[in-house]
This record gives sequence, structure tokens and C-alpha cells, in this order.
Amino acid sequence: MADDAYLFLLPDRHPRRGAAFASVGTLECAESPAVQGWLQAHGVDASSEQVRILPAGSEAFVPTDAERLPLPLSEEEALRVEQECAPQAVTDVETELLQFRDTTQDWEGLVHRALTAGIQAPRIVQLTGLDPQDIGRLTM
Repeated sequence: MADDAYLFLLPDRHPRRGAAFASVGTLECAESPAVQGWLQAHGVDASSEQVRILPAGSEAFVPTDAERLPLPLSEEEALRVEQECAPQAVTDVETELLQFRDTTQDWEGLVHRALTAGIQAPRIVQLTGLDPQDIGRLTM
């Protein structure tokens, strides 16, 4: 098996990239000594939202200051990772942004998803009514 994915720790205040490691289902490598040791060395649990996974070929999306670990996956596991990492359609995210006006829960997570989907900050401000400075703070 080759390195088919990258496990990484998402640094604080970075836009969400990839998928949560726990969201891709059970991976054979998850119980390996390498993965278990890596998680222990960084003091995180595999179910943490900070533990993310990206398929090979997407390593450019791993933040430069993120701790990373290459992972070997089976063909079926690699497909699951790719599917979980596929971005939501922009219209789906924009619909969420419009619905945001009725709630204040997890606005930062929603803005991160929108930025990751490629929605520009001015459009997010337009759809949500959030302060442009709050959005700008999250893009740094």
C-alpha cells in the first residue's frame, strides 16, 4: 500500500480542511501502532474535530504548520476518505448561510465551511449579515 491519505492536526483558528478522522468510519490503519502513537504524542483522541484526514493529492490543503502523518489505505478506504472530503455544493452552503440569520450557533464553523467551499468573504457577509471584521478575523 502507498500513502493514500494524510492524517493531520488542524491548528486552532484555521478553516476546516478535509474530513474529521472519525467521520470516515473505521480504517484498518487507525489501530496501528503508528497512528496510536501519533495521537498519543499529540495528546488528542481520534474522535477530536482537530484530527482531520485528506486524500493523497490534496496534501497542499494541509496547513503548513499542521502536524501530519501519511497513511496507507485500502482502495475502499481511500474512496470513503475522498467522498467524505468532497466539498458541499456552493448552493448548499449558501442556503446554510441564509438560514444563519435565524440562529447564532456555531457561526464560526459555518463561516469556515463557506470559506473552504470557496465562497468569498463579502458574499458571506451579504448572506449572513455578520460583521465583515468578524469574517476577516477568521480568514487570517
